[in-house]
Amino acid sequence: MITVLRLGHRPARDKRVTTHVALAARVFGADAVLVSTRDPALERTVRSVVRRFGGSFRIETGVPWRQTLREWHGPKVHLTMYGLPIDDLLSRIPRDDLLIVIGAEKVPRDVYDLVDFNVAVGNEPHSEVAALAVFLDRLMGGRSLRSESTARIRIRPNPRGKSVEGSGH
Repeated sequence: MITVLRLGHRPARDKRVTTHVALAARVFGADAVLVSTRDPALERTVRSVVRRFGGSFRIETGVPWRQTLREWHGPKVHLTMYGLPIDDLLSRIPRDDLLIVIGAEKVPRDVYDLVDFNVAVGNEPHSEVAALAVFLDRLMGGRSLRSESTARIRIRPNPRGKSVEGSGH
């Protein structure tokens, strides 16, 4: 089980980016995303994608992040450009009941101490969506992108257009 914890979501400002966090988490193999700020519209959007494209991915907003970090029983990874390089840590990170923490606004200092690993995909400013995608892809060895969808809607590779199969589109 892999869960992503999104800290500091601001619905008026971060709606699209947090949606992209959830979509990237889903497609790259996470099982759930928890968001620190309550946002029913975000929940509806993500659940709609899951209904149409399949899977058991879940979203929950309004999650108390400090309590979640303190009570989480599995390993906790914080993706931050201030961490140690992903290549140095990846083999040491357990995969069972993994919590991946990413921020929206400035991450509170205590997050760095509440996690087991502070991991940097790169040590320069970059998107948390990109960091999450790279981390999950490396963690999963690219498997999630090779799996065949069982969704109501399936996108088929096409060199010049859009090929969509199924209902609900």
